Amino acid sequence: MPFWGVNPMAQAELMATTLRNLAGAIAALVFLASASKVAANGFGLDDQDAFATARGGAFAATADNASAVYYNPAGITQLQGYNFRGGIYGIYLNPTYTPPPPANTNTYHTQDKWAGIPQFFATYTPQDWPVSFGLGLYSPYGGKTTWPQNTGFRTVAVGGSLEYVTINPVVAVQVAPPLSVAAGLMVNYTDLEMDQGLLRNPQPLTNFFRFDGSGWSVGYNLGVLWRPHEKLSLGATFRSTASVRLEGNTDFEQEGLKGWYPATNRVARSDFTFPLTVVAGISYRPTPKWNLEFDAHYTDWSSFGNTSLYQPTPPPGMKTNTPIRLDWEASWIYEFGVTRYFENGWRLSAGYAFDENSVPNAHYNPLAVDMDRQFFSAGVGFQGKHFDCDLAYQFGYALSHTVTGSIPPFTPRPSATGQNANGKYDFISHAVMLTVGMHF
Repeated sequence: MPFWGVNPMAQAELMATTLRNLAGAIAALVFLASASKVAANGFGLDDQDAFATARGGAFAATADNASAVYYNPAGITQLQGYNFRGGIYGIYLNPTYTPPPPANTNTYHTQDKWAGIPQFFATYTPQDWPVSFGLGLYSPYGGKTTWPQNTGFRTVAVGGSLEYVTINPVVAVQVAPPLSVAAGLMVNYTDLEMDQGLLRNPQPLTNFFRFDGSGWSVGYNLGVLWRPHEKLSLGATFRSTASVRLEGNTDFEQEGLKGWYPATNRVARSDFTFPLTVVAGISYRPTPKWNLEFDAHYTDWSSFGNTSLYQPTPPPGMKTNTPIRLDWEASWIYEFGVTRYFENGWRLSAGYAFDENSVPNAHYNPLAVDMDRQFFSAGVGFQGKHFDCDLAYQFGYALSHTVTGSIPPFTPRPSATGQNANGKYDFISHAVMLTVGMHF
């Protein structure tokens, strides 16, 4: 059935052109992903656009540039023609750890403090069509953490990294001028590495245990954008869970006479389910010069419950299935943003976000230093006839978080017990994000 009176032959030609353009974009994005695997500290990466970041991440009910593919895909129906938007999120993080008394004479810092995370989005709305197409390449999760060997929790964690890249094609339909809906497919590549000691000290007896696995998963995202009044906009988006089987190897060595392991590796795998997220927002625009928005962002981190590391042929003293106990909890992020629009396309934005802790003390993992955190942001942007650019700065900090009564979430050998992640954790971060776009 033709859309709004558009000739069926013209529809077919436009659809073929759109598919060719999207196929070319996918090929380019896959190349970009393979060429720029830059992991960041942290875990959830909600900063995918400088304009949205400057607004504290409150963008689900605004969603008026190509990054809406991530923030709310229904928003891409507001865009005409071709729109491209990409950038990089550069961040400095400095989580610290202080052991509990009486061994609290030192404060330890992670070694991986700097990172850059790229992202790219493209949309296309055929002329006189109520349908829009979008494509995104981004990293919704990522992390790289390396602690010194003498923290006191060496057998719990030393280092780890997570690379998570999502290719996300979406389709949005303007059901009626004030209402749009959207759906998309998320194809995810995941690579996870975890490193810890088998003994309390790295010397004089060399010892370590490492797992490195990768895999693909599939999920979906949905969006709705409703503008019942010219001053009011409501938006919501849903991102499904994504279950992945990480297949790879364990590498380990332990020198010594008792329970000695030579340097070796074993085939291994582990299953993880990345969480679903739901975001709902309301945007109020008292005049065309102002846009105020509040978003509530829910992430069901309880999907990181209990799993295991499976080694079909474990060495003596290790199990075929070694439990991994996480028991993470669902959490909320509350985001508020405001933008002041000026003449000639300029705009200033500011925002605030409060991010709840998701990692309980019971199985606290220093590779995911999580606690209640606050983020303050500000930015400047310009939107021209065919070009736009935004620059944002973000400052994050957390009050000290004291962990007590923790049990290691993963112990490859029972004899490696005796250490835990108890102690005081602090967090501070600085980030700068630059995003540029073209539209025609």
